[in-house]
Amino acid sequence: MKRVSFAAYGGPDVLHLTEAEEPHAGPGRIRVAVRAAGVNPVDWRIREGQFRTTRPVELPSGIGQDASGVVDEVGPDVTGVAVGDRVFGRGTNTYAEFAVLAAWAPMPPGLSFEEAAGYPSVVETALRIVGESGVRPGQTLLVSGASGGVGSAVLQIARDRGIAVIGTAGAANQDYLRGLGAVATTYGEGWAERVRRIGRVDAALDLAGAGVLGELVELTGDPGRVVTIADLTAPQFGVRFSGVTGDVPRALAEASDLLARGRLHIPVERSYALAEAASAHIDSRAGHTRGRRVIVV
Repeated sequence: MKRVSFAAYGGPDVLHLTEAEEPHAGPGRIRVAVRAAGVNPVDWRIREGQFRTTRPVELPSGIGQDASGVVDEVGPDVTGVAVGDRVFGRGTNTYAEFAVLAAWAPMPPGLSFEEAAGYPSVVETALRIVGESGVRPGQTLLVSGASGGVGSAVLQIARDRGIAVIGTAGAANQDYLRGLGAVATTYGEGWAERVRRIGRVDAALDLAGAGVLGELVELTGDPGRVVTIADLTAPQFGVRFSGVTGDVPRALAEASDLLARGRLHIPVERSYALAEAASAHIDSRAGHTRGRRVIVV
């Protein structure tokens, strides 16, 4: 089968489309014929070696963790799913023609494979960090870097829970944030003062790693109410860095519920072929995403 892999840590040029042996579904796992794979910042962070001490990979390695596709192998001890089912979920080395998933859910009716591939990690991350921030219904959550996949999910989850959101993004994405129910403002010089003029902030999330943790702590008044998924300097500010995956099956079930109720929609900004994985990483790393980027197999 064809898969994207890398033999050394480095820039996007280390990614290559290669021939590899097909994986197989072990106990508690399923294999899918991949139709689309989600592109997440953690993918290029792993490729660059940012987590080589905490999450080392055996090189050469495949890449990717989110996928949608058609089940073609069901491992031992797996129930409730059959060959031919359309699913989306999370696994390993998903930038490939076949991938093994450890957590999955049926694809909601009307959802395309491209759309479905964009949900697993971003919804799990969004649910996890909203919970870790301690924000409650009736309070206000500040989201720095709110227009990407995780931000899009956070805004809609918060709206569904009765949490007000202030979101920062580039000038081109202000209407997008407003459309998701947030009070929008731009980042850049003076952004913290613009937020203060909007109103009280009870908790804050940093999704972009733009060096704003000090201001977020000042705005909330408590480093314990600030969570980042992107800034490794978090301990210097007493801020939680959230990088440990939570309950993925529960997140997928909640994503399915939100989708079914029409309370969640994350657009696919751009699709790429397997051979264009390097371009997908370059674009993902550049930021300014509105929604999701996915690789179509």
